[in-house]
Amino acid sequence: MPSHPKTTWVILAGGQARRMGGQDKGLVTLNQKPLIDYVHQRLTEQGANIAINANRNQETYQQYGPVFGDVLEGFPGPLGGMHAAMSHLDSEWIGFVPCDCPNLPHNLIEKLVNAIEADTEIVVAHDGESVQPVVTMMKRDVFERLDRFLANGDRKIVMLYDLCTTRYVDFSDEHDAFINLNTPDELEKFGALS
Repeated sequence: MPSHPKTTWVILAGGQARRMGGQDKGLVTLNQKPLIDYVHQRLTEQGANIAINANRNQETYQQYGPVFGDVLEGFPGPLGGMHAAMSHLDSEWIGFVPCDCPNLPHNLIEKLVNAIEADTEIVVAHDGESVQPVVTMMKRDVFERLDRFLANGDRKIVMLYDLCTTRYVDFSDEHDAFINLNTPDELEKFGALS
């Protein structure tokens, strides 16, 4: 597998999980295992250096890697976790995945890294139908733009991608790899199928 200089992968577990009844989504269980276990395992098997963005249960999350909370107040969503990662980590590149995506591609890192060119600032997964905006790698250089973007009150990730040199990576052959489980009903259905 190609390596890329100084990359840290961050599992985003800092959200409020309103649709999951406010439970800490990364710790919600699927077939007796916390969701984050599945995500952590997929990244680990690909050789990732992992950290966790979490605003609750930080001691529990420490078993998966170094933990940091959001820097900005008011839960600005995944961008808040991305902002916090760039504030805490000194890696040249930072990768991001959500904590509720248990079926991530086995070749996720390889494909994203291979898409990076000299001028690339962001690479992001595309499942053939839509962008998967939280499955991404960002060059740390975009931090100031992200900081300004959030200071302006913007929250839509794809708008940030439009401000940067972004490459979209085709995962259409693994469309189902990006299923994310947002509600107890989705969790139950997925658990019955897996």
